[in-house]
Amino acid sequence: MAAQIQYDAVEVGTELPAASFPVTRATLVRYAGASGDFNPIHWNEKFATEVGLPDVIAHGMFTMAEAIRVVTDWVGDPGAVVEYGVRFTKPVIVPNDERGALIEVTAKVAAKLDDNRVRVDLTAMSAGQKVLGMSRAVVALA
Repeated sequence: MAAQIQYDAVEVGTELPAASFPVTRATLVRYAGASGDFNPIHWNEKFATEVGLPDVIAHGMFTMAEAIRVVTDWVGDPGAVVEYGVRFTKPVIVPNDERGALIEVTAKVAAKLDDNRVRVDLTAMSAGQKVLGMSRAVVALA
């Protein structure tokens, strides 16, 4: 695969298509199995509240992975992401109901760099709160 977005076609301020990602307790159980992270704060409501959390929370790395999908879907090649980092600012709280939680992600090109690369800044929100801070990716474009 190769990036499908042309460097010359992108300007600072270009907005990427926004996306929303649903998260349920079943999603967290599947992610725990795939990642090997069975920390009970991600599946056991009693334990989560006993340690001071409002409810079960999504894995931080899961939240981070869902957010970068906005960039990989836009560029057309996950391998085009050459750097990616975030700060975890708030947890994604996942209630035990049929709806769960929603991670809403927006992104825009913040800088054009050398070698056909751009920096993309992402905003990830859940329940009206910013859940990732300093969320940035460097992407190699065509």
